[in-house]
This record gives sequence, C-alpha cells and structure tokens, in this order.
Amino acid sequence: MKGLLTDLSFEELENTIVNLGEQKFRAKQLWSWLVKGAEFAQMSNMPKGFLDKLSQEYYAQGVEIYGEYKSQKDGTVKYLYRLNDGNIIEGVLMKYKYGNTLCVSTQVGCRMNCAFCASGLDGLIRNLTAGEILGQVIAVNARNSDGSDRGVTNIVLMGSGEPLDNYDNVCKFLTLVSAENGLNISKRNISLSTCGLCDKIRQLADDGYTPTMTISLHAPNDEMRKSIMPIAKRYSIDDIIKAVKYYFDKTGRRIIFEYSMIAGKNDSEDCARQLASVVKGLACHINLIPLNFVKERGLDGSNKKSIYKFMSLLEKQGVSVTVRRSMGSDIDGACGQLRRKVINNEDN
Repeated sequence: MKGLLTDLSFEELENTIVNLGEQKFRAKQLWSWLVKGAEFAQMSNMPKGFLDKLSQEYYAQGVEIYGEYKSQKDGTVKYLYRLNDGNIIEGVLMKYKYGNTLCVSTQVGCRMNCAFCASGLDGLIRNLTAGEILGQVIAVNARNSDGSDRGVTNIVLMGSGEPLDNYDNVCKFLTLVSAENGLNISKRNISLSTCGLCDKIRQLADDGYTPTMTISLHAPNDEMRKSIMPIAKRYSIDDIIKAVKYYFDKTGRRIIFEYSMIAGKNDSEDCARQLASVVKGLACHINLIPLNFVKERGLDGSNKKSIYKFMSLLEKQGVSVTVRRSMGSDIDGACGQLRRKVINNEDN
C-alpha cells in the first residue's frame, strides 16, 4: 500500500529522498509543493523521472475537496473531503473578523457516541493519519488563499472524531502544521476539543504540546453526564478537573469548557449553580452552545431565553461565560452535526 508524503516531517522527507537515490535539496522543492496542495503532475520544477519513482511508493496528497456547501445565513462553508481509500469526511470553515477558523476532523466516524452528536452515529471507521488531518488544512488553505495570505489562520480540532483517541497522529499533526518551513500556524491558534480522556490530557502536557484545551462537559454532575456521554462512566467530572488543573499548571493555557444546552435536561437554575461550583477557582471560560438539531438524536435545544438566563446565573457566580454563536446550521455544519452522511447516502 502506498504511503502519504504529507505524513512525513521535512526531515523524514529528506531521508526518503536520499533513500531513493536523489539529492537532499529536492526535499525543499517537494515540501514547498506539498504545502500548496499540489499533486505530482503540477510540480513543474521537478525531474519527471524522480516524480515517477516517488509516485510508485507515495501519494502526494491524501485529501481532495469533494463538495462545498456555503451557508446563506453567515457565510460558513462546509467541505466534504474524499480520502484516498474512498472514505469521505467533513470540515467547516468559519470566517471571523480576526481570521478564518477551520474545524478539522481527526477520525472517520467516532466511538464516543455522545447523545447529541451526529459523528458517533456510524461508530468509528478508522483513525486519520497526521497527513490526512494536515491535508484538510492544506486543501482549504489552497482553496481560500490568493497567495498573499493564508486561507486558514486558526484551527479547531472539533470535527468528527475524538482527537485524543487518535493521540499519536494528532500530536504529529500539531508538529507538522506549526512547522516554520510549512504552514507555520501558531500553536496558540490551535484548539483541541476532547470529551475528557484524562490520561491523554496529562500526556499531551507532558509531551510538550500546548493547544487550547477545550473540554466537552455538557453536564454539571456525573449522573447527568453519564446519560449524555458514555465516556463519563470511565472518567468522572472530578477526574477531568484534576486533569485540566494539571494541564494548566504545565502549559499555562486557560481551559475552555463546552456546555451544549439541552431543553429540560441540563438548563435549569440548579444546573447553573452546580456548574459554577464545579469550575470554581479554575482559570477557565465556559462556552454555552445552543444545541444544534440532529434528526436521529431526538434532543431539543434550550430556547434563547433559557440560555441567557443560565449565562446570567453563571456570571453572578463570577464565572467567565459566553454564548457561542451557532454557525452553519443550515448546511448541517454546526457543532455536533458533522458525520459521514454523504457516503452513507451514496451507499444507500
């Protein structure tokens, strides 16, 4: 089976080229093409014989934009990407005043099966490689840049999949995407969202990675969280708080908690008081997320009045909190809505 060149660091690319009997300087030429999203046929300053030899063992790119849907409400764009094995994943580009944020997938499907999320409906198909995660950024960057600036300035690992369930590939992606001679996206502009794999949160800090840690909490107590998120049967909220304290002490990065507002479930005044107690004393911020509709899940989001009342109660307890703006819901591109829907429809 062919390898993927975007899985390789620059040093690994140099070694690969030398092992093929070529001179090391070709690595710099090849690298500059790869980060632009070029296929072998587009690499005009490279010897054809060398490219033919390389193409026998490697794919240049692992991700192709297969479809594009633009929200009429807010300009958000959902991309469908085709992988070399025929799987299709999704990602979302959100445009803000400060730059363009790309929501990136880390797995095909997901095995966490949270009660409000579409990504887990198909289960976990497979992990993405580091180059396939990077390939999403490369493809969208190429589609949205005129060459004078970057199409993607910020990255959130919040697409389909649990990033810390694909730990090694995600860590290598973080290294590749922030490489100075590559896309060079600042580590401070990258957020990683996890449902709370506590051992991996600690390991990430120990291994020297410093993305903004975003915890999908969604409940103020363990009993309620177990009914929403199966992972809560393994890790308690107390386990999560200890892990993020460790992460903060190691990295100095403020923790973000995500809290999807589910009508009649986790949006009461008592829930707000419990939540304020959970995060008391932490260097953190809470994002209240209006629940986005997923047909198969059958959960209703809290109304606007309930959400802002909940926010007010948290603020009175001294909690830093905002209501996240929901973007891309009309194209099934909002938080919790990404899945393998298109390939499922094709299969059917």
